[in-house]
Formats: sequence, C-alpha cells, structure tokens
Amino acid sequence: MADIRQQQLLRQMQKLSPLQIQRVKMLELPSVQLEERINQEVEENPMLERDEQAHEESPRKEISVDEYVREHETVASYRYSGGASSNAQYGANTQIGADVSLQDFLMQQLSFKELSGRELAIAEYLVGSIDDDGYLRRELSAVADDIAFSLGVDVPVGELERALEVIQTLEPVGIGSRNLRECLLLQMKAIPTLNDSQQLAYRIIERCFDDFSKRRFEKIIARLAIDEEQLREAIREIKRLWPKPGNLYNESRESKSPYVVPDFILETVGDRQELSLASANIPRLKINRSYADTFLGGSGGFGGSGGFGAGNQGGSGSSGGFGGGAEDKQGQEAAQFVREKIDSAQWFITSLKKRQETLTSTMNAILKIQGEYFRDGDITKLKPMILKDIALATDFDISTVSRAISNKYIQTNFGIIPLKQLFSEAIQTDGGEEVSSMEIKQLIVQAIEDEDKQNPLNDEQLLDILVARGYRITRRTVAKYREMLGIDVARLRRSL
Repeated sequence: MADIRQQQLLRQMQKLSPLQIQRVKMLELPSVQLEERINQEVEENPMLERDEQAHEESPRKEISVDEYVREHETVASYRYSGGASSNAQYGANTQIGADVSLQDFLMQQLSFKELSGRELAIAEYLVGSIDDDGYLRRELSAVADDIAFSLGVDVPVGELERALEVIQTLEPVGIGSRNLRECLLLQMKAIPTLNDSQQLAYRIIERCFDDFSKRRFEKIIARLAIDEEQLREAIREIKRLWPKPGNLYNESRESKSPYVVPDFILETVGDRQELSLASANIPRLKINRSYADTFLGGSGGFGGSGGFGAGNQGGSGSSGGFGGGAEDKQGQEAAQFVREKIDSAQWFITSLKKRQETLTSTMNAILKIQGEYFRDGDITKLKPMILKDIALATDFDISTVSRAISNKYIQTNFGIIPLKQLFSEAIQTDGGEEVSSMEIKQLIVQAIEDEDKQNPLNDEQLLDILVARGYRITRRTVAKYREMLGIDVARLRRSL
C-alpha cells in the first residue's frame, strides 16, 4: 500500500502583478515613447480620455542637438568603429534621434513574422536586451532568469535560442549577434552568392577568427593553404562588413532626425537649481464617466434610461433595462467588459502617476549628489556614483533605478545629458581624493587622440600618463576602460 503523507513546505516566491508589470514597462519609456503609449491606450480603451481642462501647457519644443550639445568632445560622444572594418573615427558631437528606436524597428519587423503569442513575447523580451550596438551581450540563461523573475514564466534556454534565431533574420543584418565573429558570419550568410574572395573571407571568420583578430596572418596562410594576394582580397571583403549593426541603423536614423525630447529640464539661476519633468506633451488622463454611466447606469448597475432596453425587441421587461434570457447574458457580459476597461484605465492612470513619482525621486537623488557638476558641466566635478547609491537614497531597488535612467535625458544650461553618463566608478588620487572614472576615460580619449598614429600608445604607456597625473590605477583598469570606450589595442590602431 502506497505511503501517502501530507507535507507542509514554506517557500518564498516573488511574482509581479499585472499592475506592477505595467509600471515596470512604463518606467523604462522615454517621453516620446510614453506619449505614443498613452495615445495607444486612449484609442484602445473607451473608458480613458484626455483631461483637456487639467492644465494647458505650451507645446513641446524640439531641441536641436547643435543648439544644446557641447562643442567639445566628451566621453559620451566618443565614437569608434572598431574591428576589422575601419580605422578609428572620433566624433565631435553626439547625435540623438527621437523617432523610431532600434528596438521599436525590430518589434515592427517581428509583427510580420508567423509567431505564436508566446514566441512573440519571448522574442520581444530578447529585443529589449539588445544594446545600441545591436549585440545581445547577456547570457541567455541570465535572460531566462529575468523573465522568470519579472513575468513569472519559465522559459528554457533552447526556446530563447530559437527566438534569437528569428531575431537574427531581421534588419539590419547582424542584429542580435552575441559577438563580433557571429555578427560578421551573419552578414556573410546574407550575401546571396559568394565569390571566391567572399568564400575565403567566410572561412577565415569561421575557422581562423582568433588569428585574424590578432593579425597572425602567417598562421592563416599556412592553415588555409593560400597566398598573400588571396588573403589580401579576403580581408578587403571583410572590411566591407559592419561590426556594429545597431550603430548602422542609429546613424541612419539620426541623420534624418537630429532632435531629442528631454525627460527632465534643469534650470540653474544663480545658486538655485530648479528641476522639472518635461511633460508638456504628456496628456493628463481621466476616466470617461459619461461613457461608463451609459453602460453601467448612474447607480453602478444596468437599467434606467441609460441602459440597453429589451422592449424594442418585442420581449417582456421594461424599456429601460435588460429583459430575460440571452439579453440578460449579453448585459452581464457587457457589464463585465466595461468594468474590466475601467479597472484597466485606473491601473494605467496609477502607473503614470507612479512613473512620475519614481522619476522625480530618482532625479532629485542624482541632483543631490551631482549638484556641483550641473552648475557648469565641468566633468572634473562629476562625483563617483553607482546605481546602488541612488537606490539607497530613494529606497528603490537597483533594477528600478536602472529602468528609471534608461534612455532618459536631462536638459541643462550646458547641453542635453544622458542620465547613464552621470554614473561612474570611483578612482583614488595620490592625495586620497576620489574622482569619477569618467574623468579617467576622458584622459584616455585625449591621450589616444594626441598619439603618434605610426606608434600608438599601449596600455602600459597610457597607465604611465595617468599615474604621472596622480591617479591610482592599474593596467588592468586602463585596459577595461579602453575596451568600454570601444578602442582597439595599440597594434590594431597603428596606421598602415
């Protein structure tokens, strides 16, 4: 006889409610996309309407990058097209586009794919993890953990792999790559017919990529049994590829729309700083009471002059309410539909309010730490600050702070600043003072700009320059910052 026992287990599980998921998604949206999201919700939910009398704001002013972005180069505006495709390029101005983002562009393409609801949701989640360069740099197992935590859904890594394969068929070619090798291979595979040089280029990327990236050309020649001329032609084909497909889309988009709508406006008058949300274009919403009363009646139920009557149908019952039978069932279904739409409208309005409170609290905490920097934009006054500092100051989770600053910008007296640019690690000087790693990165950029292109600076030489200026830093940290800036090692920067 089977031994049947009852066992009581205590487990702690965290599952987000639909309202919490809606708030998380809304928090990530910048102003322009939020406006689109609100318009979509108003169109889909008849119980929502714009509160035209709530306040009258001046129309949104589109701000030209040329007008606000600083003339001199900053770390955030350092652009490098690395890899095998080109030499270093240093851009003087940051261009920011405010039309369709890369993620939205990918979402639009996914909508034309024959995917189930689950497959589409997984693919869209992966798209949200793709960075501006077009790469998916996170492990799929980590993405699976995020989905389980935020949506309460278990997704096997194999299912994520299949969704990623779909994403990698989208434009621009190479999107969703996990590394440079995969990116280049995807672009080669997209060529309908490969000539001899392109076929050799494919073999080099597929079989000899490590030797190629380290310029060990002799090993490639020996391994593939080719001559120098064949190798030269193959490298010429590889140089036609694009190492950062996301940048290819963004630069095309930015050239058409060099505008950005800031999420915050900071005005500095004397010693006083005034912070406000740039929400002039964000409509106030309210419940459409007249529409709701038409269906639910003034008492909150059906019946009366505001309800659907059955008398015209020839059946029994008063002219102001539902009759019996099928019409009663239709009335109950209609009532349920209306109540669900009202709940959805209330959730949406609450999420908007919570978003505003979260953004304001987050930006105020940032301003409290970086107040001195915001007076004139001097990067040497930027203090070390990480997400945890703001999380402690606001009592928010680190993930909430991360979403609050993602794709958000602040308009200041000296230009438009991405909020992510304000976060940096601490580096100590010989005098014991802690300075922002942004300052170190700017010095690295400047040193590389001034270097002899025939004899570029290696990491050890960069370290010597920084140490001579009084910064306590290691060679490993110099290499890390150089890689974060997208700058190749010295031998790959050498001019031919």
